[in-house]
Amino acid sequence: MKVIIIDPGHGGNDPGAVNKEYFEKKYNLAIAKKIQATLQNNYEVTVVMTRTGDTTVSLEERTNLANSKNAELFVSIHQTIGGGEGFGSYVHPRAGAETKRIQGVLHASVAAVMSKYGARDRGQEQADFHVLRETKKSALLLEVLFMDNEKDLALLKREDFQNDVSIAVAKGIAQSLSLPKKQVQITQTQIFNVIAGAFEQKENAVARVSLLAKQNVTAFIDEINSGNKTYYRVQAGAFQNREYAENFAKKIRSEGVTDAYVVEKTPLVQEPPKPNPEPPKPAPPKGLTIQGSSLLSAEEMDQFVKKVNPNAPSVAALYVQIGQVYGIRGDVAFAQAIQETGYFRFEGSVKASQNNYAGIGATGKNESAVFKTPQEGVLAHIQHLFAYTSAQPLPSQYPLVDPRFQYVQRGSAVTWAQLNGKWAIPGTTYSTMILNIYKKMLNEARIPLQTRINSLNATLNEL
Repeated sequence: MKVIIIDPGHGGNDPGAVNKEYFEKKYNLAIAKKIQATLQNNYEVTVVMTRTGDTTVSLEERTNLANSKNAELFVSIHQTIGGGEGFGSYVHPRAGAETKRIQGVLHASVAAVMSKYGARDRGQEQADFHVLRETKKSALLLEVLFMDNEKDLALLKREDFQNDVSIAVAKGIAQSLSLPKKQVQITQTQIFNVIAGAFEQKENAVARVSLLAKQNVTAFIDEINSGNKTYYRVQAGAFQNREYAENFAKKIRSEGVTDAYVVEKTPLVQEPPKPNPEPPKPAPPKGLTIQGSSLLSAEEMDQFVKKVNPNAPSVAALYVQIGQVYGIRGDVAFAQAIQETGYFRFEGSVKASQNNYAGIGATGKNESAVFKTPQEGVLAHIQHLFAYTSAQPLPSQYPLVDPRFQYVQRGSAVTWAQLNGKWAIPGTTYSTMILNIYKKMLNEARIPLQTRINSLNATLNEL
């Protein structure tokens, strides 16, 4: 597996460029961490940071680390100062053809983001910097805008700009080094489903789901074929711990649903691809996955929703930022929030003051979840999606705030289409409504044409 060094410039006693209370070292680290997250979430690669906090690291320590790890590529993140503006990339004057090729690919990826935000592209340059001279393999240094240019500084302070730049750097690295994408894997685990009745007539199952909803219990109908008969089983919860499942079934029985019971189930496991001496044929797309990177910037998402509702809250940046941590497509999650809230007009039972953008726990009886802040509401939404799409432990960056997390059958929805009948009951067209909104967002976005076409094709395959 290839090793990449991401080097946030300066740090600790060395603030780098300074403009009043704004320090270069802070923005270097913020962007570098986002690059690391994007690479680790999406590609088979080992990413090593020269610093992960506000610490002093000498130039020699940075290059020694890269050389000791035999890193394939060293990328140093900086801003600059001196009366100029815009973005530039640097290699050493004695850099070889391979390093210059990598510079060209990475520079073009970042330059596309600069063009989108109206920032100047200063071009590909050379310099005798220590980190470029003393690194044995390929090394680049990126000067991401000027700290003493107020327009540039305003961009640096924006979360959506930082996200877009970091994604562009990560994609440029991946493309230039042909990094393989991560395969979706679902870890095998025992699941204990709580069944609240099984019926031969579907209308009886529908009535049971309605009854449970009045008790603030979310359930869905699962069709079971046995012999020549079809049974409609009502599933009211899924747990990895049998004791939790039995307690939940007991609670449901105590509220009048006497035929609730627990069924043990081992979900199907998606094995990683086995080595094949022949080049594998690409599998046809089976729908847009919930896991992945955002294509849209927060600015584009906010602009889209505010064309319909000018008073919509500006939460798109939170979807991009938190979605990146969990490996969830933040832009599609934002489209789901639009669907759930009616373009954030909150005309149903969930009110704007609840910060509940995903309708978590909504039953129509004003009993839906309430979150203290918009960030907590977005975090709960992303965590709920993570519960459906992955059986892995939650990332440690944030605490668990989703009150319904434990009720989700982990790993039961890898694609958005598989949320039908799970997130919304009966919800047979639920994902279609979300992806139709996402398609409109892509059509209005200012992203490269081919990227938009590829994503649109994947989305259309699911509609």
